[in-house]
Amino acid sequence: MKMGNVHPQKSGPLLTVEDLRVTFPTRTGEVNAVRGVSFTLGRERLGIVGESGSGKSQTGRAIMGLTPGHAKITAKKLAFHDRDLLTMSARERRDLRGKKVAMILQDPKYSLNPVMTIGRQIVETLQSHESVSGSEAKKRALAMLEAVQIRDPERVYGLYPHEVSGGMGQRVMIAMMLICGPELLIADEPTSALDVTVQLEVLAILDKLVAERGMGLIFVSHDLRLVSSFCDRVLVMYAGKVVEELPSADLSSAKHPYTQGLLNCLPKIGSDRHPLPVLERKPEWSL
Repeated sequence: MKMGNVHPQKSGPLLTVEDLRVTFPTRTGEVNAVRGVSFTLGRERLGIVGESGSGKSQTGRAIMGLTPGHAKITAKKLAFHDRDLLTMSARERRDLRGKKVAMILQDPKYSLNPVMTIGRQIVETLQSHESVSGSEAKKRALAMLEAVQIRDPERVYGLYPHEVSGGMGQRVMIAMMLICGPELLIADEPTSALDVTVQLEVLAILDKLVAERGMGLIFVSHDLRLVSSFCDRVLVMYAGKVVEELPSADLSSAKHPYTQGLLNCLPKIGSDRHPLPVLERKPEWSL
């Protein structure tokens, strides 16, 4: 069951990705992490799902410009609105990142600065993109903490990352990424380190913010069931390629055997399945 509705798409896609390729040189040759990925994104929730190593996170990082410098990135088109992400300067990319395009990484323990208070980190993010006074920045930071359903934002504002739980840390990350009002949000496994009840709370927060602000969301996950319940469309990736794209409501009628295998591996209440299903992988899928 879908959580909510997003704003209708306005004036063309937010993001256009056409034949995106990410290659890493190694001592034994090149590793093709992303191989010819193509999709467009409007003001909607797009899920990218696949196993570890399928290239889903590297796709998000390439869009953000966070791929390591030694990697080679090519695409026929990689554009945010009509701005070419591949040809813009490093400074233009930095200005875009955080202001117009933001990314939530999967574990706040490794994303938050351990020696800075939460409030200072959020204020720094805002002031790096907007010319606002310290008092105004604090006011907006507190309002954003309240928007992600953190009780007593004044207290949390003065805490350090190690003083908050994983769920609260992830909410802080969401607040930090949304403080400048981006149009596109990439969420890379934002709930993988959280327990089930906190997962649902974080998803509800994301859903509400995306719907209210009319943002586009790319939700990267290995959890097909989570993606199918939260997103509007789903891309299924295998070995760096998109093997299937379909509306999440149509996942049960997926055509590709890999998608069917992922669905078959999901536990089913009340069914007695012995032996347990095993996901088969065929060499031709990675060609």
